[in-house]
Amino acid sequence: MNAAETACKLASVLLQYPHPALFEGTDRLEETARATPRASRAEFAAFLAWLRAEPPGEVVRHYVETFDLRHRCTLYLSYHRHGDTRGRGMAMLAYKAAYRRAGLLPSEDELPDFLPLVLEFAALHPEGMALLRRRRTDLDLLRRSLDAAGTPYTRVVEGVCALLPGLRRAELRAVRTLWESGPPAEEVGLEPFAPPEYLSGLAGGQERR
Repeated sequence: MNAAETACKLASVLLQYPHPALFEGTDRLEETARATPRASRAEFAAFLAWLRAEPPGEVVRHYVETFDLRHRCTLYLSYHRHGDTRGRGMAMLAYKAAYRRAGLLPSEDELPDFLPLVLEFAALHPEGMALLRRRRTDLDLLRRSLDAAGTPYTRVVEGVCALLPGLRRAELRAVRTLWESGPPAEEVGLEPFAPPEYLSGLAGGQERR
């Protein structure tokens, strides 16, 4: 596992619900953070310092308050661009197609755009890192929402963003527009279509069983 893959794996662990094992493994997590790329290392270290300093119950409370009670901080990436519209359903198909192209069977226990799941995918397969790059604007929308909420979890997402190319000018404009308006409402009257990458994934890929 290279440094970028290590960073994705670490971020996946840190962004999941904080079970007791997380607090018991802080030393190991700090050691892992030192093996991540220089651009991400300080972000992970800052978050882990907070994790070590806070009582576990407070971390759990903060996690639920941040990710479960604030729609704009959700870890389901496609929500940030599509809201609860039909476009989000099409985005889900594109995520599933990416997993299938890599020979992976999408999890039935979690939606395919759940960021910790996508990060785990990126740690395992180049197609996962490509998927993260394609969803760079969604990541930046999440990063902005977390920053506005004043949560230490911002540092973890910033560590992930540091692994990816910066946003182009047009992408920055799109992010600003979406950030100011918030996730869109339902687009009434539009017919849903499966994206081409989903259809090509079904035609050429085989699921691993």
